[in-house]
Amino acid sequence: MQMPQPNQHNGPLAGHVHRRRVFTPPLAATGVLVIGDWFKDDLPDLLWPALVLAEQGNGAIRNFVAWQKAVQDALSGHDETAFVAESLDGRLTNLARLAIKIPSAAGVVSEQADDHSLLSAGVRSALTSYPYMPVPWLTADVEVHVPEQADIDLVRRALLEALSDGHREALMKCFRTWSTVQAGTFSSDQQTIDLLKTYPDAAGTRSQADTVIRSQWGAHKGMLTVEDPNYFDKSIRWARVFWGANSMTSQCVRKRDGESETTPTPASDGSAWNATHVAASQAAVTTAPPQASPDPGSEPDARDDRPAVTNDVGAGATPVPPDGAHLRQLTMDLLSSFVGALETAPARLHDKERQEVVSGLVSRAGRDLIAVLTAPDLWCMEHGAHIVRMLVETKIYLHWMAQQDPAIYREFQEYGAGKAKLYARIADEVPAEARTTGYQEAMDEFERLSHNHGIIDYRIVDTRDTFAQGKSIRSMADETGLLDFYRQAYSQASGVAHSEWWSIETHAMERCLNVLHGLHLIPSLSLSLGGNVQLATAWVNQFYSLVRTAFRILDTEERAVSSAFSWLEESETGGTASISHPTS
Repeated sequence: MQMPQPNQHNGPLAGHVHRRRVFTPPLAATGVLVIGDWFKDDLPDLLWPALVLAEQGNGAIRNFVAWQKAVQDALSGHDETAFVAESLDGRLTNLARLAIKIPSAAGVVSEQADDHSLLSAGVRSALTSYPYMPVPWLTADVEVHVPEQADIDLVRRALLEALSDGHREALMKCFRTWSTVQAGTFSSDQQTIDLLKTYPDAAGTRSQADTVIRSQWGAHKGMLTVEDPNYFDKSIRWARVFWGANSMTSQCVRKRDGESETTPTPASDGSAWNATHVAASQAAVTTAPPQASPDPGSEPDARDDRPAVTNDVGAGATPVPPDGAHLRQLTMDLLSSFVGALETAPARLHDKERQEVVSGLVSRAGRDLIAVLTAPDLWCMEHGAHIVRMLVETKIYLHWMAQQDPAIYREFQEYGAGKAKLYARIADEVPAEARTTGYQEAMDEFERLSHNHGIIDYRIVDTRDTFAQGKSIRSMADETGLLDFYRQAYSQASGVAHSEWWSIETHAMERCLNVLHGLHLIPSLSLSLGGNVQLATAWVNQFYSLVRTAFRILDTEERAVSSAFSWLEESETGGTASISHPTS
């Protein structure tokens, strides 16, 4: 395939392929580049070897190689040499395929796994703590159960080590190579064969071999996908079960929850953490499932279990009007309850973009509103117009995206990441002598927020007016029946920030430090530094409407919502709350 030639020859995006205000790097313009996330999609399928290596160390790889040979020898009479070899690549779903085609293989695989010390009590227990495991016959002697702390600790350690150690990752991805070599079906160039002959014993070439193995693994996966687009469907279904189960058995962990001051740094593609920061994720993870509504008789305040919104911002120069003094705390309580409900309800951590975008938009709205409610001078249309626009824009975004294909949430993030890349390129045009202290740091931050690769430039820059292929917010409002709302409120407040994803991510979101949650982003509860009471009250009411809209879009478990907002119902009963319930 011929690489498209760049037709943008000047400006910050020189070297890109330019078409209809969309700027695409040449490699991405081929249409064949696929950026995968093996941690999210594939590691759950490799859970068994990951658990064994976490428990026994890298030396256990020799037991797996011997197990592969023993299984191949036992099944040699079925005349399926190549198929058996490919099925012993460490994937649970491929073992399931093997047992379907050769029913006797299930017993052979399990028996040989026991003989080669690959199914310890700890590994069996961890595997059976997940429902719908692809090969339940592998641990048939242990019933599926709610995970205990030892199970969670082992799985967490397995994920962390596979995520942070490139050699451990390569060992697991070399399973297919070792299996096919033993079956006599492996083929490659002589240089690669020479490199792998002494792997992993030869320390001098180990790093190079690790790189080759990881590359081969990705290329082979791509080949299988081209031959059969549905080849990994079962693997993806299992990954959804795996991450969904983790969301129900452990809570999100923030840096401020007693963690190291070093924050785990995702790679440029967001798929992995920097190895030097892995220690920051060693948090205590509770085994308790989300709690039901607290007993009013035993809990003095139903809000105590919610994550608290905190900041150091004091009151504004102008005293807060007495009849509006409660608004800031009320909004902080609403935001805390919103986050609390999401974190105690089951979540789709595999298809995480929708929850990240929806919760990020609502979180950003709440954070802006809290900051403004600190300063009564801003409780007017002149200085508070950006709040009006932000609330209206967020409502339209939520309603419109909810009516589109779910891929729109990923497109929203990609659009923002592309803008971050553009801003970094523009910033780089400033002469060195004009750059103030911290300028390079700001440029580096934009580069990080672009989620581009350090070597392969694949980030597309879309300069159209919105993330929806240029569709205007007015058109979105019209399509969702909110045109009057747009005309009467948004138009007057136009000119304030656009809530692009890079801004939400850097200000309103943080990486969950619980590796069991798959590196998803969660709303940050640490606020940055940063009157018409009737207007301010209207803002708070509109924010509550956004919260309810988000729950409806995300189909958040009603029990979790009721539990998180029980304080509001109790306050209204006592006549202390001041908030209007939205109808949509």
